[in-house]
Amino acid sequence: METIALKAKAANIRMDLLRMIHHAKTGHTGGSLSNTDILTALYYRIMKLDPQNPKWDKRDRFIASKGHSVESLWCILADLGFFPKEELQTFSQFGSRLIGHPNNKVNGIEMNTGALGHGLAISVGMALASKRDNSGYRVFCLMGDGEQAEGSVWEAAMAGAHFKLDNLVGIIDRNRLQISGPTEEVMGLDPLEDKWEAFGWHVVSINGNDMDEIVQALEAAPAAKNKPTLIMANTVKGKGVSFAENSAKWHHHVPSDEQLELAINELTALLQTYQLEGKV
Repeated sequence: METIALKAKAANIRMDLLRMIHHAKTGHTGGSLSNTDILTALYYRIMKLDPQNPKWDKRDRFIASKGHSVESLWCILADLGFFPKEELQTFSQFGSRLIGHPNNKVNGIEMNTGALGHGLAISVGMALASKRDNSGYRVFCLMGDGEQAEGSVWEAAMAGAHFKLDNLVGIIDRNRLQISGPTEEVMGLDPLEDKWEAFGWHVVSINGNDMDEIVQALEAAPAAKNKPTLIMANTVKGKGVSFAENSAKWHHHVPSDEQLELAINELTALLQTYQLEGKV
């Protein structure tokens, strides 16, 4: 998918996740909006997947370590046909498979995640298995920046470099906000890029809401040999919805009827700018 089409797709996914959260009356809105561009690039351009054969041996693996921001992932999997799109209306309802964290009873989900600090270790194991089996698949792991305070992240980072896992890409959704406030006030992380480099990773810092930069970084990742890649995706929490951007209260917040309408109008106007270019 071309970059302009990816931008349009991300706008549509944002609208879907907002409607889903509004209907469910629960959800992690801010972080899902900040990671939508990253997931859109991964699922519609970068990863090898087959929704009709979700257990395909050669598929690339994606682990949402920041599993609480699952809403964008649910919407993308539904859009790609991993499960019926109408099932999104059951999100966080009693008896639904679509709970508030990734659930591997759903096609397209590799592991149940959301206990922060676990996803990278799982990803290291998958990438190591791919190397030892000569399977050829790659592993992508999305982490939150608040998650970087977990010691298990750094144990996994050390292992990833030790085993020279150049088929592993870690991505940090660096929106600088977590539920209790700015990450640097809760637990200082900077200089975060230097720390990952010191642990033996190839580090690339990008604007994580700029589709061109995201695609370029992901497509360049295989060029880093004998070490895993860490993409520091500097994002805006609540991206795409003006009144939710850079606001910690939107970490877990449900839009009112009026706010949903405002957000949909903003995203529709953005989508129309892409359509006016005649490329979408």
